[in-house]
Amino acid sequence: MTSRPLVAVLDYGSGNVHSAVKALDAAGADARLTSDRSLVLEADGLLVPGVGAFSAVANALRETRSDELIGRRLAGGRPVLGICVGMQVLFEHGVERGADSKGLGEWPGAVTELDAPVLPHMGWNTVTPDEGTRLFRGLEDERFYFVHSFAAREWTLDVQPPFPKPILTWCDYGSPFLAAVENGPLSATQFHPEKSGDAGIQLLSNWLDGLSRTTL
Repeated sequence: MTSRPLVAVLDYGSGNVHSAVKALDAAGADARLTSDRSLVLEADGLLVPGVGAFSAVANALRETRSDELIGRRLAGGRPVLGICVGMQVLFEHGVERGADSKGLGEWPGAVTELDAPVLPHMGWNTVTPDEGTRLFRGLEDERFYFVHSFAAREWTLDVQPPFPKPILTWCDYGSPFLAAVENGPLSATQFHPEKSGDAGIQLLSNWLDGLSRTTL
């Protein structure tokens, strides 16, 4: 019998994240909400949640030195999944209400306000994944649940062979924005899988399948 992959859900003070723990459990993980540094480093996967303002999430990650843990995992090829603002802070910086805040800098570029007549973008929307996606395997025609006013609206990371090209998934609300990124051990979604019903559970299950291959 295959054991359930251990997933640490990073507890750094970001809102109610128990729904993410429950969704991961439903997808087949042994999910644990934790701030224990050893567990965060050693778990098969790490989920980084995020709700609220870009600056508040980025600052909380730095104040708890969680940014160091994320960096150490990625340096060792250990899988990390960011969700919502947990995706946004992976970029270099975010611009909200005229304030420019420093992100974690795992990816170049900025998170900016969506160019749409009505904000926030709240509700279900379809996405368009690139070929080769693992996160969206079998989910190409599904809808996912979004709640946000800001997003990464362009991708500027230039990856050269022999490194694999990142797999990008786009969504459109007023104009195109990144709904998800798959970039080696680092993946992220702008939408909330834990609020996206069966499709969200299947996406998390697809991510868990990648953990088993990565951690053999």
